[in-house]
Amino acid sequence: MTFALFCLKIGIVLPVRVIPAILTSEPEALRAMVRQAEGFASYVQLDFMDGRFVPSRSVTLDDLAPINIAVKWEAHLMVERPASYFADLKKLGASKVLFHYEATPSPGEAIQQARDLGLEVGMAVNPDTPLSAAIPFASDLDIILFMTVRPGYYGSRFEPQVMDKIAAFHQSHPTPKIEVDGGVSETNIAMIAACGVEDICVGSAIFLKPSPGESYRRLQALAEEAARRSTPT
Repeated sequence: MTFALFCLKIGIVLPVRVIPAILTSEPEALRAMVRQAEGFASYVQLDFMDGRFVPSRSVTLDDLAPINIAVKWEAHLMVERPASYFADLKKLGASKVLFHYEATPSPGEAIQQARDLGLEVGMAVNPDTPLSAAIPFASDLDIILFMTVRPGYYGSRFEPQVMDKIAAFHQSHPTPKIEVDGGVSETNIAMIAACGVEDICVGSAIFLKPSPGESYRRLQALAEEAARRSTPT
């Protein structure tokens, strides 16, 4: 069954949330983007890249330390040895950590380490990673993050084939929650929201726009309307 047919058949309607995703290699830009996001969102995602798991590098935890973030936030770790970041992220105020299945030989151990610290935990899977890789860990996760781009680059192109993978997962696993990250814009957010994706991370379609707050509110409105329209009557 295709993604679209699956969504039409079951009429999924769940609360949907647009999450501003902050990705930068410049400490001053990090501070500015956090302050911007605090003005229009109650929850944000901070992205970290180590230049090894993905080719690009981002700001570090040391860059984040002086910034007091006034809203709840999660950390998306595009890094090798992600569990080594968990304790410091907890101290810095993260409520959730998301690591990549592909970044560790022991995803189950990483999940448990996050739990032991009192963190919510999610696992990200890259577009080419088979769905079967994620299924054994589904019951232990708060959320699974489906990457709809190759990770590590701001403004990458959305990969629609991932949507069929999401449909298959949603059909067989009503939990955990589903998050999408990568290439989301005003042209595709309605399609994503209509199919039961609860958290939708958006970077360049917010922060590279003339008015990030207005862009965020427009994306949230589009997502909410799509979720309502998908409700069976």
